Amino acid sequence: MAGFLLNNDSCPVIKNILLLDSEGKRVAVKYYSDDWPTNSAKLAFEKTIFTKTQKTNARTEAEITMSENNIIVYKFVQDLHFFVTGGDEENELVLATVLQGFFDAVTLLLRNNVDQREALENLDLILLCLDEIVDGGMVLETDGNIIAGKVSSHNMDDGAPLSEQTITQALATAREHLTRSLLR
Repeated sequence: MAGFLLNNDSCPVIKNILLLDSEGKRVAVKYYSDDWPTNSAKLAFEKTIFTKTQKTNARTEAEITMSENNIIVYKFVQDLHFFVTGGDEENELVLATVLQGFFDAVTLLLRNNVDQREALENLDLILLCLDEIVDGGMVLETDGNIIAGKVSSHNMDDGAPLSEQTITQALATAREHLTRSLLR
């Protein structure tokens, strides 16, 4: 039985994925680690890495930096800043692959219009992306096409049980059923 337990040394662990605007404010963030126990600690970390990276030119390729015993891989597009953080023992290539998968999925879902306004209008899709990429710090998927496909299928799955639908989808389904029953 002990042979089946997950060994954290063999599995890459993501500590957080951040999407910040051009002023360092949150657009979408997800923390998978208790390294930042309070919201103020999380905000301070975000401000620290934003300040450290804002003068770099990470627009064409991902860049890597270290901060507080963490490796941070980041990339900027328009007025959005994408960050993936792992421990100082993590493989930078794994972190970069997660970052690229997140960026590719967001690019596909926003139809190549990656900017803050579009991201905020489609925040639900971006948050679903985060859920499809990492769960509890463990990497689930890094292929942007697959991630975007799974997120898109969540939005179009009207046949799913109500317990698996978002509130908006559930209301739309209920409205449709009510309309059908009234027209009979």
